[in-house]
Amino acid sequence: MVPLLVWKKYFLWQLFTYLFLHGGFTHLLFNLLALWMFGGELENYWGSKKLLFYFLFCGIGAGVLTVLLSPNQFIPVIGASGAIYGILLAFGWLFPNRPIFIYFLFPIPAKYMVLLYGIIEGFSSLEGTGGGIAHLTHLGGLLFGLFYMAYPFFRQKFRQKYYRRKWFKRESKNKNYYH
Repeated sequence: MVPLLVWKKYFLWQLFTYLFLHGGFTHLLFNLLALWMFGGELENYWGSKKLLFYFLFCGIGAGVLTVLLSPNQFIPVIGASGAIYGILLAFGWLFPNRPIFIYFLFPIPAKYMVLLYGIIEGFSSLEGTGGGIAHLTHLGGLLFGLFYMAYPFFRQKFRQKYYRRKWFKRESKNKNYYH
């Protein structure tokens, strides 16, 4: 995906297709390893269809954020890393105390691992695309994953507040009507 072409020439399909291209065997290997490690648990929890939808939502969302925040970038962005970061966030959200072993030695709870990666990607995205890594795309995957995971909570809070307010107005109208 080339953000400039998506923005200026409307190559919108690149928001989808960039997820399936990788910069080399190790890039593909580590994305597949992370998908296997964290996606397997999520598939057992959610099912295949919901996991696929979530993967595409985070990946396309990460691409949209990259295009919006760096629209004049002509450097291609490839790989499923944005979607993988979304998968990592969902894993940390649903299984916060599950230990993840760093270098197979140091256990760290998943919620702290996600927080650490979010901080690293946040600071790294301020520097740009140094080293051929699209940190902004990684951060976009985390942010869209956070939106997806937190949306039901905020929707429920909004509905409770809305219906409470609506009920109160209806009750006060009824009281005024009978007086």
